[in-house]
Amino acid sequence: MSRIGKKPITIPSGVKIDITNGTVTVEGKLGKLTYDHRPEIKIEVNSETNEVICSRDSEVREVRAYHGLTRSLIDNMIVGVTEGYQKKLEIHGVGYLGAIAGDVLQLRVGFANEIHKKIPKELEVTCPDQTHILVKGMDKQKVGQFAAEVRAVRKPEPYKGKGIRYEGEQVRRKAGKTGTK
Repeated sequence: MSRIGKKPITIPSGVKIDITNGTVTVEGKLGKLTYDHRPEIKIEVNSETNEVICSRDSEVREVRAYHGLTRSLIDNMIVGVTEGYQKKLEIHGVGYLGAIAGDVLQLRVGFANEIHKKIPKELEVTCPDQTHILVKGMDKQKVGQFAAEVRAVRKPEPYKGKGIRYEGEQVRRKAGKTGTK
C-alpha cells in the first residue's frame, strides 16, 4: 500500500494543471513542465477542493511503486514552477576556483587544464564568488544532475578535504601516514 501515492496534492494559486492523453502539464510563474505518466496510474484534478489525486487499478508491486513515484513527480513539478530548486556547491583547495564565461562553467581544480562544463539552457548557474557555485532551475532532476556532474569533476578527497562539495556536506577525514618510531 502506497501511503505517499494516496496523499492528495494541493494546487497553490497561480498554478494550472492540464492532463491530456497521459501527459501532465503544470504551468506556473516560473515556467511550464510536462511529464508522461504510466498508463497504470490514473490522475484526476478535483477543481472543488483544488487537489490532484493519483490512483491505481491493480495491486501489483510495480504498479504500487509507480503510484508513489507519479505522485512525488507531480508534487515536485508544482514546487518547481512556483518556487524552483537550487543546489549550492563549495570549492575547497588552494588555487581552486570556478567562474562563468557565457554558457560555460570553468573550473580550475588542480588539474593541468581547466575543466569546461556546458550549462544546460533550463538552468541558471551563477558564481557569487570564486569558491561557490549556485545552480537554480525549476526541474528538480536537472538541477540535481548538473550539480552532481560538477561535483564529480573533483570529489572531496578524505586526506586534505580538497575538491567540490555540496554546501554543508561533511567530508569524512582520514589520518595520513604516520612516521615510524
